[in-house]
Amino acid sequence: MRISLNAPKRDSNAGFASRRRRLQNSKLWARNLPEVEINTKVIVGLPKEIKDNEYRVGLVPAGVRALTDAGHKTIVERGAGSGSGFEDALYERAGATILDSADEVWQGAEMIVKVKEPIKPEYERMREGQLLFTYLHLAPDKDLTRQLLDRKVTGIAYETVTDRRGALPLLTPMSEVAGRMAVQVGAQYLEKMNGGRGVLLGGVPGVPAANVVIIGGGVVGTNAAKIAVGMGAQVTIIDNNMDRLRELDDIFLASISTLASSAYAIHDAISRADLIIGAVLVPGAAAPQLVTRGMLKDVPKGAVIVDVAVDQGGCIETTHATTHSDPTYYVDGVLHYCVANMPGAVPRTSTFALTNATLPYVLTLAKRGFMEAITKDNGLKEGVNTYAGKLTYEAVAAAQELEYTPLNETLGLAK
Repeated sequence: MRISLNAPKRDSNAGFASRRRRLQNSKLWARNLPEVEINTKVIVGLPKEIKDNEYRVGLVPAGVRALTDAGHKTIVERGAGSGSGFEDALYERAGATILDSADEVWQGAEMIVKVKEPIKPEYERMREGQLLFTYLHLAPDKDLTRQLLDRKVTGIAYETVTDRRGALPLLTPMSEVAGRMAVQVGAQYLEKMNGGRGVLLGGVPGVPAANVVIIGGGVVGTNAAKIAVGMGAQVTIIDNNMDRLRELDDIFLASISTLASSAYAIHDAISRADLIIGAVLVPGAAAPQLVTRGMLKDVPKGAVIVDVAVDQGGCIETTHATTHSDPTYYVDGVLHYCVANMPGAVPRTSTFALTNATLPYVLTLAKRGFMEAITKDNGLKEGVNTYAGKLTYEAVAAAQELEYTPLNETLGLAK
């Protein structure tokens, strides 16, 4: 039984004796009450990321402090934040308990807060009923989907949580980082010693700037355009939403060109491109492959492709996921950079940006519990991809040809 106690308002005109009598009476009254649960403590776990060259961490120490102040307990794997510049002592100062191993964190936590999806060594650590709050990107990952279903994990994916405007507030910060990085990385790999054409992105007087083609005008594409324009490149953005293209035209004015998306327009644009950036997103679903293998034969040799959509399978047919330790490969003489965790290369910036967005949701889940939190926030409910062994996100089910069960049906709630 949970009872909310509201302290009586202070009467500034009352004397000391009157206040003392009221305090004594309230103590006698409270003595006869049933036992009161003042706070439901939730144990939140923060394991170290183990994906190749992944240095981000699920929460900054300030986030742990917020959980501690709210009455919850945070357990952190030793060294979890060191890659982002957060030593264990900072987490301890914020109220966390440091544990020596990932096994201890996963075993002891009711809610796991991560950055990247679990990979094979972490599968055995997941358990039934545990709440996993992280990027999942399940559409192209059948193995992880099966593990979450078999282990009956409650999987809430950052990338499918929506806000009242229908936007993706937890995907946005990393999309901003990845979009800006895409041009930075592309410029580096265009250098001859790095395998590119030997083209300077911004050109010089008397020599044209590089042609940058961005496929997709969302958050990734917009941020990529900002950096490319700033570096002096000739930029073309392709999108299938004419209203979005008008917005981009208003934002960048004469600094960019815009194209309505079609197979012909894409093929024609990339045939003159030095740098191609894949920035296509269908929330929760596999990305459509808009650049085919056949188109690559017309792309200049030594041109660079940076496919930011790789997390969702990629929007280039020849895309396959790479790592920071082995980031590139060639197809038909075109250099491909398809690292699935690009923001991991700038972990300090990325971790701050991510925690700014995720912490309010972490606090809500800890305070209200899963059921009440998703009942009161339909946008958070959209983030639930797996629950009690059921696949509850339709786009993932369609991508993998698996049975889809609406979350309301699983929970026995009205539509």
